[in-house]
Amino acid sequence: MGNNTTQSDQVILKDSIFRIGKVFSVEGRQVKISVDKQKNASHLLYKGELLKNVSVGGYIKVIKGFTSIIAKVESEQVKEDLSFDGRYNKEENKINRILNVKLLGFIQSNKFERGIKELPLIDNECFLLDKDEIEQVHDFVKKDDVPLRLGSLAEESGQPIKIGVNGLFASHVGVFGNTGSGKSYTLAKLYRTLFEEFRNDDKFRKNARFLLFDFNGEYNLDDTIITDKNVINLSTKTQEGKEKLIFNESDLLDIELFSIMSNASEKTQRPFLSRTLNFYSTVSNSDNPLGFFKNMLRKRISDVLKMSDKVRAFLLLDYLKAVLPPAYDMNGIEIDLAEELDYHNNSNEFIWNGFYLRQNPNQIMNTALYKQVDEYTFSDNFISRIIDFLYLQLIYDVISNRAQNEHISPAINKLKSFQRDIGKVLEIKKDGQSDFWNGNYFSVINLNEANINMKKLIPLLVSFKLYSEHKKKKIDQTEHSLNIIIDEAHNILSYSSQRESENWKDYRLETFEEIIKEGRKFGVFLTIASQRPSDISSTIISQLHNYFLHRLINNKDIDAIERTISYLDKVSFDSLPLLPTGVCILAGLMAQVPVVVKIDEMEKKHEPNNKTIDLVNNWRDKVQ
Repeated sequence: MGNNTTQSDQVILKDSIFRIGKVFSVEGRQVKISVDKQKNASHLLYKGELLKNVSVGGYIKVIKGFTSIIAKVESEQVKEDLSFDGRYNKEENKINRILNVKLLGFIQSNKFERGIKELPLIDNECFLLDKDEIEQVHDFVKKDDVPLRLGSLAEESGQPIKIGVNGLFASHVGVFGNTGSGKSYTLAKLYRTLFEEFRNDDKFRKNARFLLFDFNGEYNLDDTIITDKNVINLSTKTQEGKEKLIFNESDLLDIELFSIMSNASEKTQRPFLSRTLNFYSTVSNSDNPLGFFKNMLRKRISDVLKMSDKVRAFLLLDYLKAVLPPAYDMNGIEIDLAEELDYHNNSNEFIWNGFYLRQNPNQIMNTALYKQVDEYTFSDNFISRIIDFLYLQLIYDVISNRAQNEHISPAINKLKSFQRDIGKVLEIKKDGQSDFWNGNYFSVINLNEANINMKKLIPLLVSFKLYSEHKKKKIDQTEHSLNIIIDEAHNILSYSSQRESENWKDYRLETFEEIIKEGRKFGVFLTIASQRPSDISSTIISQLHNYFLHRLINNKDIDAIERTISYLDKVSFDSLPLLPTGVCILAGLMAQVPVVVKIDEMEKKHEPNNKTIDLVNNWRDKVQ
């Protein structure tokens, strides 16, 4: 009996210390609590330890029968007790504290469940959470998941925050924060922790793939995030580029991609591109592709040299010369292949060496233009090769009155602007496997030295290719997963960019929106990090499952988060501009409640290369 009495006394003592007040108003999820007057101190003493008293941002427990309802304090106010008599009471007792709390969930079978099971009643008692209950509320790892420690509660440094591998990495993740807030550090820490846990598992190395697009060269150092990774440094600044991504021709023979690269109009240019790609496919699949193309080129030369429309004929001559390789005389000076041709205006036909070619078509094969076809070879540059096919198709379409030059040539010229840059960053092969991984599970594509066109095009091409490959696999037959990581995601996911056409922008956003809407079914997951969430498509932000929110100061960015993220409470939103560096709000499907987390440190060699330079150290002479 003595032991039972002691335990009972301890329970009574604990309840008296942990009790903070009672419910006096219930309006849906919004509940008001009247705080006991003796609980107005900032801290409470229990078993020799100081406990932090209830305050804004803290959690409380409402007891309704055998149910423990958990709520978060969003605000508080004070009211003066007008009936206070100072002769018999302490001065502080004339103040009544009122807590405005929002219901979050309930504890059942020692497990916190998010959602409202039932509402409290007036006069239900309210208590602080004890240590076990705090751990239950902040336990985000499901029973069958693997926990990874991310950091600790910012306000309770002794409370670790762990995330579940399935809960986070089998989801779409957003990491947002202004420059210097710790956004890139958090991104690196997430994947560093994951790789450290699984890097020695053979199934992980076989089935998992992670691809990071690095726009500013922050992750390409040898040890950043992890040492055994594959880094591909792309550059458009040098003559040949540094390294190249390997693509198959079939990866790029897509009407959507070519329409975007050439900024093709829907009604005229897109059908022309489609005909050209069909023409290319027909030639490529023939027994002798080069011979096939040469014969078609000879046929087009004959057709042009028999034309009676002088203006169109000379225009098409220029296109033929653009396709044919240049010819040189004995002194190495380039020859004009059409210089030996004259045009008789009265009879409206070409003349060569005194022969009227429409009347003597057998003489066409003797012209320099026709003979130069023998010197033609396919270019190693895939885009250059396609442009030759475009010119040949255009010549045929103009002759057959199927298209007009002024409608089609802008699309070819636009594609030509990509020609040199694509050759610097892509190696396109006819057959074989294209491999971004080099036998590794983690690849970084460094776009720091690529120009703006390639920075927008490469992530689209690579993501489109990899996502398409995953879609072709049957879900029940594959164990493979792909996590696409995009740092500084506003570079390619912005809907307000003025540097590109609407078609190009729409296609790029639609591609990534499809990945974020449908990718989970195919094992493709997206992690995006950005300092400007207001620039990113709201569709993409709203479809993310989990968020790490660092300091955001710009009102547009905060508004964008508030409009699209339903997991945050008012206290969390209000704290966004005030978060210290390295501290973020974790919210989403994985987290039972939004929490403010201080991210654990990692070794400096694994940090991203994005530190602000130390001006004082660089400017001041060292003391001798």
